Amino acid sequence: MQQSSKRASKDEIIQLPVPPLLDRLRQVVLSGDYPAGTALSETILAQEFNVSRTPVREALKQLQAEGLVEIRPKVGTFVREPSRREIVEMFQLKEILEGLAAGLMARRGPVPELTKLEANIEASEEAAQNGDSETYARLVHEFHQLIVDGSDHRKLAEQYRTLMNQLAYYQRLVASTVAHPGRISRSVAEHRKVVAMIQAKDAMGAEWAMRDHVVTSAREVATEQHQANG
Repeated sequence: MQQSSKRASKDEIIQLPVPPLLDRLRQVVLSGDYPAGTALSETILAQEFNVSRTPVREALKQLQAEGLVEIRPKVGTFVREPSRREIVEMFQLKEILEGLAAGLMARRGPVPELTKLEANIEASEEAAQNGDSETYARLVHEFHQLIVDGSDHRKLAEQYRTLMNQLAYYQRLVASTVAHPGRISRSVAEHRKVVAMIQAKDAMGAEWAMRDHVVTSAREVATEQHQANG
């Protein structure tokens, strides 16, 4: 009996907590499994997550506030597709936020994120030499997140997280642009320039190197989207 009790206690310790419904619904939208314009049924979602429709409805309202879904009264809820103007504006904000983050990181001097960035550059160069676009795409995401983390600016990180959620689909396009001829090598060079400025504690240089990199990436995404639309 005592052994059974100990075993139950052990099972409880290793049991992982279930993420809040809002987080799980957000991940459903961000996963890419539901293309823009797809209808999201409150009834089906409630059944899938084993809850009533009320918490699902409240969570969807929050996702609408975050710009991820659109609730049309008496029609339904749909995965939201940003307008062309919104996409341009969001990439402009991305440029500003990441540029600011790079500048702030440069002012901090040696921090753990800088060491991780240096390792990221080495891994990226190896992926580039091997033509491993899948690994490189993952390293690109890591690079940008390290820049934001290295800024040690909570409000910036909070705004950045919301923005990147809204840009989730287009971030997948960013990942696909590494297949463009010569893009990986150019991207690595752009990353290395940003890191060099941070190492030199050149805040202004780091900010503008990062902003230039984001602008270039945005142009590549525009090209990718144009080709995808025929």
